[in-house]
Amino acid sequence: AVTEARFVLAALRLAGAALLSPGSCAFEDSACGYEWDYAHLPWALHGEGHYISVDTSYEGEKAVLSSPELYSEEWSCVRLIYQIATTAETSPDPARLNLYLRQEGESFDRLLWSAKEPSDSWLIASLDLTNSTKKYKIVLEGEMGQDKSASIAVFEIKITPGYCIECDFEENHLCGFVNRWNPNVNWFVGGGNIRNSQSVLPKDHTLKSELGHYMYVDSVYIKHFQEVAQLISPKTTAPMSGCLSFYYQLKQESSIVFTVYLRDTIGFYEEIWKVDSALSADWALAEVDFNAPYPMEVIFEVAFNSAKGGYVALDDISFSPVYCSNQTGTPFNPVVAGCNFEEDLCNFYQDHKEGPGWSRVKVKRNVYRAGDHTTGFGYYLLANTKFTSQPGYVGRLYGPTLPGNLQFCLRFYYALYGFFKMSGTLAVHIFEENHVVQEKIWSVLDSPKGVWTQAEVSFKKPMPCKIVFVSWCKSFWDCGLVALDDVSLSLGSCQASDLLLPNPGECTFEKDECIFTQKKRGRRSWHRRRGPTPTSYTGPKGDHTTGVGYYMYIEASNMVYGQRAYLVSRSLRGTSGKQCLTFFYHMYGAGTGLLSVYLKKEGDDEEIPLWRRTGEQSISWLRGLIEYESDRNYQIIFEAIRGVSVRSDTAIDDILFQAGPCLEVEEIQFSSGYPDSLNEIEY
Repeated sequence: AVTEARFVLAALRLAGAALLSPGSCAFEDSACGYEWDYAHLPWALHGEGHYISVDTSYEGEKAVLSSPELYSEEWSCVRLIYQIATTAETSPDPARLNLYLRQEGESFDRLLWSAKEPSDSWLIASLDLTNSTKKYKIVLEGEMGQDKSASIAVFEIKITPGYCIECDFEENHLCGFVNRWNPNVNWFVGGGNIRNSQSVLPKDHTLKSELGHYMYVDSVYIKHFQEVAQLISPKTTAPMSGCLSFYYQLKQESSIVFTVYLRDTIGFYEEIWKVDSALSADWALAEVDFNAPYPMEVIFEVAFNSAKGGYVALDDISFSPVYCSNQTGTPFNPVVAGCNFEEDLCNFYQDHKEGPGWSRVKVKRNVYRAGDHTTGFGYYLLANTKFTSQPGYVGRLYGPTLPGNLQFCLRFYYALYGFFKMSGTLAVHIFEENHVVQEKIWSVLDSPKGVWTQAEVSFKKPMPCKIVFVSWCKSFWDCGLVALDDVSLSLGSCQASDLLLPNPGECTFEKDECIFTQKKRGRRSWHRRRGPTPTSYTGPKGDHTTGVGYYMYIEASNMVYGQRAYLVSRSLRGTSGKQCLTFFYHMYGAGTGLLSVYLKKEGDDEEIPLWRRTGEQSISWLRGLIEYESDRNYQIIFEAIRGVSVRSDTAIDDILFQAGPCLEVEEIQFSSGYPDSLNEIEY
């Protein structure tokens, strides 16, 4: 209680905080308006050591610290200086520090960064905050894990206008730039009357005086031919493109190779600048077009050929969102290469010399033939249809031209019906304008029959190219149907995008039940499952997310008629304005019961019904849309009621909460049964 009182007192004394920008704090004699959440562990302010910390001396799972309300229309950079200390070597559930962005009007906090590596001294994290018109708070969460003796300390939070890759090297944290240690050649801090080098080094560029600082690398300690020194920037955490500029100085006796690279999360290097041989005795400005649509590090690399090579100095790295050559080049938007085929073929087309290989079709909701992947009752593409089953028939679908020298991740959904041998019946080729032969980058091996299965493939080509989907029938006797839907393209490799932090309001049930819990766990509750359900003629064959992942369902054979199972979200933050909830549900089986969605506001006993379906709906996963609002904290409840027979397995998947009204409207919120139009395909 003493530390608590001291903390509150310290929080009241805001002296000295005026010098820092809003949201910044050095935790010297106050917490600068940062507040802790009393429902969780306390943070202790150590004014003499200039830090705030939480440890395992109290019982509890986590401590939460939130900033005052902030607002910035400019791009800004959050720098966090922190330390996680622990005595255990490794723990299955280690202590970790998370940083969230809490935006006005959002029910969920967005996780921007998370760390769990213990260290002997402080570390720095740099996070880009894109410009936004919404007010926001920074929320720090220290999770104690299972470690019995962990502590988490935060020494400083600094929010500055500008980009995290910018630096003038005047502060001791060097903006999070790090030198990759090498026994002989390294980047050092120069200037500020530091005279530890044998070369005569320049005045810095920022202050143009003895007092300023810069980074330099000197050849005097070199032992081997072509040793390299690398200075690595913090990783970009938001997509950015524009002009990267910096000042450098070279003094060389023999050749120096000074290069700037971009490195992505997989470790792929791309050279973006190299010094030309001209000497620069004074500070010279370098400018280079910079494109980082996915997380990247900038690496300044210097290689010497001999110990008498000289030195390289670097200062004042800055970034502007306009390209250097003042060209208004808009960065490539990968959305133009995606399509859900609901309205048309988007930017895809066919070569009509070969005949109509792919047809856009729609299946009404029925219990025999699956519909599309987007909604369950929309359009998708079908190849090798009854009109075109000549043996050896090939259907090609071309995408739009993509720029060269960019890393892409292509994702799409496919389903195969009626083939004996599936391998090779659908493939993806890359068509480069100057090549005659198309390169195959993916082809189907085997997949569950008639299940929408997700495929993903990464590629990067030096020249502009197109994606081509190729369907193929080997013979008249083995010619089935190939279905294609929800094609999307993103920048960066698929592995890199898998490493991105999850969308806060999304639950695919791939890892766990996310924000949901059960009222009562047991055989009669919701279960997480992959693959088909045990009873035939009911339940899905696979999940909606990938076709081979997890979903939640009720197992009717464990329940009796009329029994209920509840899946309840944790308390969500109330906001002013409309919210949109999207989810997929599967109600197939002659005995299917009810699926309902309720809104329960904090302090109310009553639950408000938002949506309901009764009885068998379709053999497909169908999309549900609900628009609702709640200015108080609230919970969302999914209730399934078992129907008259064991053929009553009801499932849900891919739940997504979004701020703002739904972009589409679902006509019927409460309905029973399905229309009696059965196995029809509309062309």
